[in-house]
Amino acid sequence: MADKCKRAHSYCRDWIGRILLVIGLLQTPAHATDLLLSTAGDTSTLQHFATALAAARPDDQVRIVALNEMPPLEQIDSDTRMILFGQAALAWRLNSPAGPPTVVLQVSKTLAHETFGERQPANLSVLWQDPAPSRQLRLLKRLLPQVRRVGVLHDVHSEFLIDELRQAAGALNLEIVAQKWSDTRDNQTLTRLLSASDVLLAVADDHLYNPLTAKTLLLTSYSQQHAVIGPSAGFVRAGSLATTYSDQSDWLATLNNLLNKPSDSWPKGTYSNTFKVLSNPQVARALGIELPDNEELARQLSKGETP
Repeated sequence: MADKCKRAHSYCRDWIGRILLVIGLLQTPAHATDLLLSTAGDTSTLQHFATALAAARPDDQVRIVALNEMPPLEQIDSDTRMILFGQAALAWRLNSPAGPPTVVLQVSKTLAHETFGERQPANLSVLWQDPAPSRQLRLLKRLLPQVRRVGVLHDVHSEFLIDELRQAAGALNLEIVAQKWSDTRDNQTLTRLLSASDVLLAVADDHLYNPLTAKTLLLTSYSQQHAVIGPSAGFVRAGSLATTYSDQSDWLATLNNLLNKPSDSWPKGTYSNTFKVLSNPQVARALGIELPDNEELARQLSKGETP
């Protein structure tokens, strides 16, 4: 009887051990993913992002390699997931269509379009830095419900954005009034556009919206009591009314979602899944506009997002 009990106890122990082993295998990834971060210039700027990414994905290996120290793209393991930052890194990645699946951050849609031409590889996805046009237009409509004609300046670099803006505007009963601004020293172009529109929506085109043009754009717009929406948090601090924007936590969440999916399902380009709102109370007071709380405004706008 004692021998039978011992054999039964040994059998149960072995069976429990097998069950625990199976459970452990189910809970542990088959292998860690190698996440390779790189940028041109000083890689110390990536350290905070890499630390946050490693915390979000403890089962993966996160490492940083300077762009000028990267091996040829063809020699990087196809199981690696490259995460590149900036236009220079994007241009480097385009040197070969044979590199591993890659996500590029810190590039606006205009700069990405300018860099790509017709060369975007199938295994490359860009998280555009600029805010989604539909969000900007919904923000505009929320703050200025009476406006109908939305003025948009563009040049050869950003002209392709107009179709996307018109499609988003149509769903909101807004009209896009587009004007090409070939010479930013020509203030008459801006004046004509303001006369034909109710508000100025600034797109993320550094050729048009930069420190050299900011003063002219803002002062001319406000002299005609026209608000400026966008294109970035920096421009709001300089004097535009408001914008949606995404910070590191938003980009980490969006990137994490992509990395959880097969790379062949990644979109060629996408905006951040989440966002925040920044507004300028001083400008709002000058224009007689009542501003909701930024966090509440972001929550209201999020309700209109497509999952």
